[in-house]
Amino acid sequence: MDWSKLRITSPPALSTGEGAFSPLLVERGRGKGLAYLFAALVMISILVACSVSYKLEGGSINYDKTKTIHISEFPNRTANYPLLTQVFDIALRKRFIEQTRLKEVSNNADIEIEGEITGYQLTPQAVRQNDLASQTRLTISIRVHYINNKEANKDKDQTFSTFRDFDSTLPLTQVETDLVKQIVDEIVDLIYNATVANW
Repeated sequence: MDWSKLRITSPPALSTGEGAFSPLLVERGRGKGLAYLFAALVMISILVACSVSYKLEGGSINYDKTKTIHISEFPNRTANYPLLTQVFDIALRKRFIEQTRLKEVSNNADIEIEGEITGYQLTPQAVRQNDLASQTRLTISIRVHYINNKEANKDKDQTFSTFRDFDSTLPLTQVETDLVKQIVDEIVDLIYNATVANW
């Protein structure tokens, strides 16, 4: 045998081209899988939390007995802001219809809500040394008669009031629409919490 013709060759190197096996790529794949799994668990947790939150709405309503609601128009007994009845009516219906499972009907309802707007008052606040007020307070009061025809001792007859202060240098017409909306939204929250939210 001619040993001078014998060649010693190294083993072939691992290919790093497309489709080649790479331990680093395996580790990266595992990392992505764990990231996807974590994201899925977070999404499931959020969905469960939202479901629980939704079920808590209208917490004091027994839906086995109470299924329908009727909300009457609240007449404005004040001589101010003619659109107040409409603004309040929309906000009240939106809250009770969208955040409970009650169905609105025109008569023979399990729950009836009626009342009237009784107060719309402007009063000076934070009087300065020159006897001029730096702030003016707008207060709205609404009387609510809540009747539950399916459950005893659930009826309520109550007046809800809240207010907002604004700079006295501003004309009421400039801020009135925004203030009325803020006050109405807060009063609707108070009514909802006092009647069906079980707070």
